[in-house]
Amino acid sequence: MLENQFSDQNYRLFSQFLEKASGIVLGDNKQYLVKSRLAAHVKSQGTESLDQLIEKIVIKQDRKAQLVAIEAMTTNETLWFRDTYPFSLLENEILPKYQRNSSPLKIWSAACSSGQEAYSIAMTIANFQKKNAGSLRAGAQILGTDISEEMLQKCRLAEYDHLALSRGLSESLKQEYFEPTEQNRYQVKAHLKAMASFRQFNLLDSYSSLGRFDIIFCRNVLIYFSPQVKKQILQKIAACLQEDGILFVGASESISDLIEHFSMVRCSPGLYYVKKSK
Repeated sequence: MLENQFSDQNYRLFSQFLEKASGIVLGDNKQYLVKSRLAAHVKSQGTESLDQLIEKIVIKQDRKAQLVAIEAMTTNETLWFRDTYPFSLLENEILPKYQRNSSPLKIWSAACSSGQEAYSIAMTIANFQKKNAGSLRAGAQILGTDISEEMLQKCRLAEYDHLALSRGLSESLKQEYFEPTEQNRYQVKAHLKAMASFRQFNLLDSYSSLGRFDIIFCRNVLIYFSPQVKKQILQKIAACLQEDGILFVGASESISDLIEHFSMVRCSPGLYYVKKSK
């Protein structure tokens, strides 16, 4: 039995498991992705092939193997200030509406991966406060969530190497908001780290424990869900937003089927959505 091969039946079983556990839809042509993500875990899970590993996950329902598989399949690369325009709009159009808030500005970075989006938001807020003395006196609270505990540990450490920092972060921002550590790495400065907290969260679960937010970033994750699951997630996101709250989705993502909950605001460049008042 070849270590990196698996049957069509086991691929279908694993696809069903992954969609139920995380909402991710693999489709019929992503065998290569499963192989590339799971192959490294065959031996560590005490199995001899991908077929055996998938059977351990799906049929034996081994919880440790299931968590390893979810971690492997949901870990995605990210970068600082991805697509640029959401952060420009945040600083120039959206934050001015909240600058006299008497309570902390609450922002959710959903599917935050290794923390670049959450800390990009924090840097944007810090830049805005620096340019607008006395603004956001109550501060801001950024919640980053992800299904992967491994990614969340990286978020909390907030330490990045040169390669990670080179992906979208300017030298001036690195000098202002990071400090060097041992092993030639850089860590987010303490005052910026204090803005953000992180917790494990599955977008398929109940949102009742999250509270309400002024702004939600749910970017580049909805594309992995089926239309029905995507609609359910957006309905729950709408319920989490304050009246007139702001939603950013990915540049290639559309929520046209839920337009009854949101109004689109087109900008140059980019766009965002505002929750409609009841």
